[in-house]
Amino acid sequence: MSPRIHTVAVIGSGTMGAGIAEVAAAAGHPVLLYDIASEALTRAVDGIRRRLESRVTRGKLSQDACAATLARLFPVADMQALASADLVIEAASERPEVKAALFSQLAEICPAQTLLTSNTSSISITAIAAGVRHPERVAGLHFFNPAPVMKLVEVVSGIATSTGVVEQLCQCVSGWGKQPVRCRSTPGFIVNRVARPFYAEAWRALEEQVVDAAVIDTVLREAGGFPMGPLALTDLIGQDVNFAVTCSVFNAFWQERRFLPSLIQQELVLAGRLGKKSGQGVYAWPQGAPEVAFYPDVKHLAQQTQPSGDSVTIDGVLVTHCDGETALEKASRLKRPVVVVDYSEGDVVAVAAAATNSQRQTETAIGWLQRQGKKVLLIADYPGLLVSRTLAMLINEALDAVQKGVASEADIDTAMRLGVNYPHGPLQWGSNLGWQRVLTLLENLQRHYGEERYRPCSLLRQRALLENRHES
Repeated sequence: MSPRIHTVAVIGSGTMGAGIAEVAAAAGHPVLLYDIASEALTRAVDGIRRRLESRVTRGKLSQDACAATLARLFPVADMQALASADLVIEAASERPEVKAALFSQLAEICPAQTLLTSNTSSISITAIAAGVRHPERVAGLHFFNPAPVMKLVEVVSGIATSTGVVEQLCQCVSGWGKQPVRCRSTPGFIVNRVARPFYAEAWRALEEQVVDAAVIDTVLREAGGFPMGPLALTDLIGQDVNFAVTCSVFNAFWQERRFLPSLIQQELVLAGRLGKKSGQGVYAWPQGAPEVAFYPDVKHLAQQTQPSGDSVTIDGVLVTHCDGETALEKASRLKRPVVVVDYSEGDVVAVAAAATNSQRQTETAIGWLQRQGKKVLLIADYPGLLVSRTLAMLINEALDAVQKGVASEADIDTAMRLGVNYPHGPLQWGSNLGWQRVLTLLENLQRHYGEERYRPCSLLRQRALLENRHES
């Protein structure tokens, strides 16, 4: 328990509020749990009891610890009871007017030293604090669902938040067994901002009919190393919830094109196909994404293999890593058959063949990849393919956040690994891939589409120049 924070109050007893209350109580704090609906409070405490008793049954928690945690929970029906709290965490409706009214009330009820925080994922902390006396004590404490399990907490500073309050909050959540990351109050904070391309590039591939949804998800999961494919994940989150966050970030950034929402996702929401919770989204549930069919084993053997850098020539067919050019663009420029290979960390790989290739030329490349232990998915000739362009956009967004002072590089990478379980932080990924490689891919995508969406940020250009200078 934090030595400077004794009593914790949580406003809102829904899934997030109840989870946060459980975390604070388990850490030794008396917790005042407030909700305007008394039946919601009863459900929340009953839910916490069931979760704790389940852990006891599974041998994960002692009976004494379970009883002690439950004894620290105090449901309250009157907001005036929150006056004794040292820290208030608001986890109520994601509506600015509701939060503004709540924080105005809290400022009148609680003494000036009480820390007032919001679990908001999208609303400006600066705006919440604007009408509050002593706005320096207002901050964001953004937990991730489920709060008792997920390690990450974004500690968000508004324009008036004091550094002392941020440090106090970081120490507090560290004492709760969580990993705090510091960030500035900008749209989406760290995770909901940097993660947008993970979904956006998948929707774009679906819109352009590159391949079906199950293949997109399989490639991002098995080749990219992500714990779940982006389209299946939006079904799990809820299409309405994911679409609302995308629209919020898009509008908060003055319709910046790289955050453009998907028309296909909007259609799903309008149709009530919200994903797993409605039984239908991108996929039909409970079965979810179907199995995909990999390219059949190619029997004939290549005769000549000539490696050259990141590429290899097999019986005259150039097999090359993706750099944002289509296979047809390369084939037309180089006057030879081409197969482009997507980024892969596993045994699954997506490839695209130039339309001018013969079937045998394409299969020569596929057979060679199969003999390297790869399971091949042949997709349409799509610039940047699936994983490579997604990684480039994630890396570019993370660099833009660094350049604009949203958070440190270390905190951004930590946030993306712990908040959405990415296999690597995007900045570490960029360093591993090479900044010039990422820059080239984005420049080729921007040239192909003629869109600002793929504009490389200036920090990426700077790092590519430094990388090239170092290598020379």
